[in-house]
Amino acid sequence: MTTTPTRTASRRGAVLAALAALGTGVLGLLGVATAGPAGAHDATTDAYAQATAGGGADVHVRLDLEYDLLMKSAWLTAEAYDAQGQDAQDAQLAAHADEVAAYVADRFQVAAGDDLCTPALAGDPTAHDRGGTPYATVELDYDCPGEPTAHTMFSALFPDTESFVHSTETMVTYDLDEEEGSAVLTPADPTVTTGEHRTVHRLGEFFVLGAEHLLLGPDHLLFLLALIVASRRLRDVVLVASSFTVAHSVTFLLAATGAVSAPGAVVEPVIALSIAAVAVGHLWAARPGAAPVLDVVAEPRRPWYDLSRSDAARLAVVFAFGLVHGLGFAGALGLDEPWSWGLLGSLLVFNVGIEAVQLGIIAVVFPLLVLLRRRSPRAARWVTGVAAAGVAAAGLFWFVQRVLGSG
Repeated sequence: MTTTPTRTASRRGAVLAALAALGTGVLGLLGVATAGPAGAHDATTDAYAQATAGGGADVHVRLDLEYDLLMKSAWLTAEAYDAQGQDAQDAQLAAHADEVAAYVADRFQVAAGDDLCTPALAGDPTAHDRGGTPYATVELDYDCPGEPTAHTMFSALFPDTESFVHSTETMVTYDLDEEEGSAVLTPADPTVTTGEHRTVHRLGEFFVLGAEHLLLGPDHLLFLLALIVASRRLRDVVLVASSFTVAHSVTFLLAATGAVSAPGAVVEPVIALSIAAVAVGHLWAARPGAAPVLDVVAEPRRPWYDLSRSDAARLAVVFAFGLVHGLGFAGALGLDEPWSWGLLGSLLVFNVGIEAVQLGIIAVVFPLLVLLRRRSPRAARWVTGVAAAGVAAAGLFWFVQRVLGSG
């Protein structure tokens, strides 16, 4: 059969288009990866607030804020925000308690109806470790006029105008006005009011938050990319993605509800090592002289449960690493509140947001890889090899950085 020039050009164009699109995506992901390690907050941060009634005040609020950002935002000296170790940080917080309280009270406000409540510092701020990052706890008592039946909380902590960070999110949990709830306060939506029956809106916030944590988390993204490039058939990518999903969902829910815990100093290096391990595994399987991999088209179809020994080993490794990634997702969310059905609903929706982005990435990247493998196997080997090498390098870099405590 003779191939016409038009058909050849069309086929060549399809290959080049797929290669360009995939290459752009890979370079974009690697660019995010080399910009800095996940978990470093040079671009954004999360603040945490717990509001309760009683305790000698109308509203008591406990805030957890990144120590160095708080001290910089309060315009304190370099000695204050460069302090290392909990004792030194406690001393700096005690010495600058009034300045810290003034900054926080001005940017986290509570209102009863149309009237602002009056804040007062409830004891000296203290330092502690939260997921491997130094945080400061600041507690404020708010006295509110009248006998309000609803309260509004507003957060402008670490605004974009301060230039230290951007897009700060404040995770608020509250037990006020005979209502328990939670909300994610953002620059676009900085308030929450009790009694508004915000369930649907709150769940939407947690869905977006879950999607962002995967989409903007380069370590989890690169782990997923390594799984995709190492998969030959749709069956393979479905199995590894399902194994990863089940594993990280289990530990995420257990860790976020306080049933299990692990220090960030252990979790974060293992996550980095998992990225490198999966990528290196693909490079080893594709090395020159290795046993040939069956062609993606010619390979006979097998039931999903018909696993070879290498398939089962790969799924076991992915599942084990997925358990660790779930701890990382829980650490990124950072909720610290008692068990409730509302909390469970928020966590489930957060996890659905993660899975939606994961499925979207697979739906875009894997078909491009299949097209390349069918049309130009050599180009596909180069693309997957370069992607896996870049992912492995990023994972090893993060592993060393996190073990040394510099990331």
